[in-house]
Amino acid sequence: MLIHRMHLDDNYVVLDVNSGAVHIIDKMIYDLLGFYDGTNAEATKEQFKGVYPEADVAEALDELQELQAAGLLFSPEFPVPDTFREEPVLKSLCLHVAHDCNLRCRYCFADTGDFGGHRALMSNEVADKAVEFAIKGSKQRHNLELDLFGGEPMMNYPVVQHIVEYVRKREKETGKNIKLTLTTNGTLLTDENVKFLNDNHVMLVLSLDGTQKTHDYMRPYPGHKGSYEMAVKGFKKVIDSRKGKNYYLRGTYTHFNPHFTEDVLSMLEVGSEISMEPVVGTDEPYVLTEEDWPILDKEYEKLARAYLAKKRAGEPFDFFHFNVALDNGPCVAKRLAGCGAGHEYFAITPEGDIYPCHQFVGREQYKMGTLDTGIQKKDMVQYFRHMHVMKKEECSQCWARFFCSGGCHANADLANGTIEKPYEYGCRIQKKRLEMAIILQALLTEDVQEGLEDHRPHIDNFKYQVEK
Repeated sequence: MLIHRMHLDDNYVVLDVNSGAVHIIDKMIYDLLGFYDGTNAEATKEQFKGVYPEADVAEALDELQELQAAGLLFSPEFPVPDTFREEPVLKSLCLHVAHDCNLRCRYCFADTGDFGGHRALMSNEVADKAVEFAIKGSKQRHNLELDLFGGEPMMNYPVVQHIVEYVRKREKETGKNIKLTLTTNGTLLTDENVKFLNDNHVMLVLSLDGTQKTHDYMRPYPGHKGSYEMAVKGFKKVIDSRKGKNYYLRGTYTHFNPHFTEDVLSMLEVGSEISMEPVVGTDEPYVLTEEDWPILDKEYEKLARAYLAKKRAGEPFDFFHFNVALDNGPCVAKRLAGCGAGHEYFAITPEGDIYPCHQFVGREQYKMGTLDTGIQKKDMVQYFRHMHVMKKEECSQCWARFFCSGGCHANADLANGTIEKPYEYGCRIQKKRLEMAIILQALLTEDVQEGLEDHRPHIDNFKYQVEK
């Protein structure tokens, strides 16, 4: 597929897949591109005779051909570069500080914190080994990321403190820049531990599912009491203390709240940095269904309208999945590579077992080794390393291939029993989010450029760079 058309209400956009160029177009161009393939101008004129004025169609086709000549429309396929270094270099490590949790979230992929096994807390010894594993695996790479995860990592706060202090010490000794992130449900945050996390520049991912009704139903304490009030109290403490920076609110929507825009907008009462993710699972009442899809499709449009309106009104908020830079995107190798699970990114359990990522933990066939033995399944590393988007049959000609990186391996494995076939429902969601993101960023770019330069009668173009 060489181009992809998309629209939101009366806003029409076309993406040139291989160059990454994005063009705001009018309704006539949108319709013409449903027929015109870059080679059939005369047939297109004949097809739309009586539909649009002939002079307008001819002018529009001239504009399209001008973009073609510039390599910004119907641009050809290009050889995909070698995506990775010959030897994998570790970029990120997830430390499962606690396989335990004080909540009993209904959709928890970690089985309410224990990942289907026994409840356990990481020791200082295992934590130190994990940090050294990351430093050694990162080789000459300067930047490294460590995620403190659970369960609820604040249930093991003494070890969290130890890890942070140890990392900052080793950071100075090695000259590396190590970014620390911690995911928390917020119920155990105090003035003291918030100050410690702030002083040590720990990025926080704050789990909030939206309105109090939604959050309390999906994220209760044992005994079914809702956790919203305690969570929000902790989150506001954090956000206020760090002046609204270095955090984001991360929610999950399910079959029980497919009208999730209300939940996203309610989160603005707490903070303005937001991500909302679809639940993933099998054979559970909360799993998204085919009946939910038309609702989700319209909800992303509804959220996009709200995002645009607030941005233009000077009340912006950040929605993670609407962040697409149209002026200078990452190189194609990075975009094809994805998250790097299983070769650039690993997860460590409290016992020191190594898995491809945090969501694979507990799937024993994917255990790759231990911190004491190192990675034993070298063939699995190579398998993950080479299973990028262009190796997946369903992905290789998809218009979104340079944006999505082939989707989540863990979700694909859960849905299909293999990472070689993408999770189709997730693909639909991803493509819808991308359409809204591209349209929004194109419109906001146009807002900035309005009146600064002359535009074509039918097309404005903005480059989302594909660095080959």
